[in-house]
Amino acid sequence: MTDPTQAAGTPSRRRKRFPGISTRAWEHPADRSALVALRRLTGFDDVIKKLAGLVSERSVRLMFLATAVKTSERQYPEIYNMVRDAAYVLDLEKVPDLFVTQDPTVNAMCIGMDTPVIVLTTGLVELLDEEELRAVVGHEVGHAMSGHAVYRTMMLILSGLATRLGWLPLGNLAIMALVTALKEWFRKAELSCDRAGLLAGQDPQASMRGLMKLAGGHNLGEMNVDAFLEQAAEYEKAGDLRDSALKLLQVLPQTHPFAVVRVAKLKQWSESEEYRSILAGAYPLRTDDGEAKVSDQWKAAADSYGKSIKESKDPLFNLLKDIADGAGTVGGKLRDTFTGARGPAGGGTGGTPEDAEQK
Repeated sequence: MTDPTQAAGTPSRRRKRFPGISTRAWEHPADRSALVALRRLTGFDDVIKKLAGLVSERSVRLMFLATAVKTSERQYPEIYNMVRDAAYVLDLEKVPDLFVTQDPTVNAMCIGMDTPVIVLTTGLVELLDEEELRAVVGHEVGHAMSGHAVYRTMMLILSGLATRLGWLPLGNLAIMALVTALKEWFRKAELSCDRAGLLAGQDPQASMRGLMKLAGGHNLGEMNVDAFLEQAAEYEKAGDLRDSALKLLQVLPQTHPFAVVRVAKLKQWSESEEYRSILAGAYPLRTDDGEAKVSDQWKAAADSYGKSIKESKDPLFNLLKDIADGAGTVGGKLRDTFTGARGPAGGGTGGTPEDAEQK
C-alpha cells in the first residue's frame, strides 16, 4: 500500500502506523463483546447483507455522486489526504470514498457494508480545524473497519420487526427493552470510534477540541478544553438522586453519548496503559481475531461496567454501591451464622478461646 504521507499536500507530521491492527484494539469492551460474538456466527454477515439489500448501496452511492462532492486530489484534497492517511495508519487496504455534502448541520456518517462510504457535511468541515477533522475522519474509518454498518443494519431490522409486533401482549415492553439495548450498543460503538479517531490522528487535544466544538460552536478563543473537562466532572457528580434519574432518562433515547461524556472517556483512554501500549506497537492483530474467545470479551465488558460503577461519583451509582456493600455485609454475617463461625461459650465474636483471651 502506498504511504499517503508521501503525497503532495499531506501534512508533514508523521504518525505511527499500526500494521495488521485488529479493531479489537480500539473497540470499547461492551461493543467488542457483541461484535466478537456475532463475527463467530458462520455466514452471519452474508445473511445480514441480503436482508439489508432493501436499501441498495449502489443507490446510496449514486445519490451522493449526484448531489455531493467526491473528494480527490482535485476536490477537497486535504480531506482526501486525511482519509488516505487514516486508512494507512490503521492499515485499511481499500480506502473508503469520502463525500462532502452541502448541509449546515454538523454531522459525519459511514454508510454501506460491502463498500463503505464516508460522508461529511459542510457544517462539520467549516467548524473544525485540520487536526480536529482528521480525528473525525479516523472515527468514521473506525466505523467502516469495525463493521458497525452491518450490525447496525441488523439492529434496525430487528427493531422494525419488533415495532410491527407491538400489538402483541407485552409488545411495547419488548420493544422498549430491545431499543434501549440497541442504543446502549450504539453509544459504546461511538466511544470505540472516538478511540479509532485518536489512533488515526494521535493528537488527544485535537480529538477533545473537536468534541467540545460539537457542543459549543467554532469560537475556540472563548472555550477551553480543561474547563470543558471540569464541566464533564460536574455532570458526572450530578446533584442528588433526582438529577441521577433525569440523566438516565435523558440518555436512554440517545444513539450517541453526550459530548462531555465522550471527552471525559477519551481523555481517560488517552492516558491509559492500553493506549500507550498500542503506540508502542503492542496491540491485537486481525490475524488472531478468529481465536478471540466470546467468554473473555463478555468478562471484559462486565469488568468495564463494574469499573465504571465503582469509579462513578454519580449519586445513584453511589447508592447502588452502598446497597451492594450492605448486601455483602449481611451475606457475610449469614455465612458466619450457618457455618458455625461463632465465638466462645457466650457466642458473639468468632475465634478460639485463646484468641478471645488475647483481645
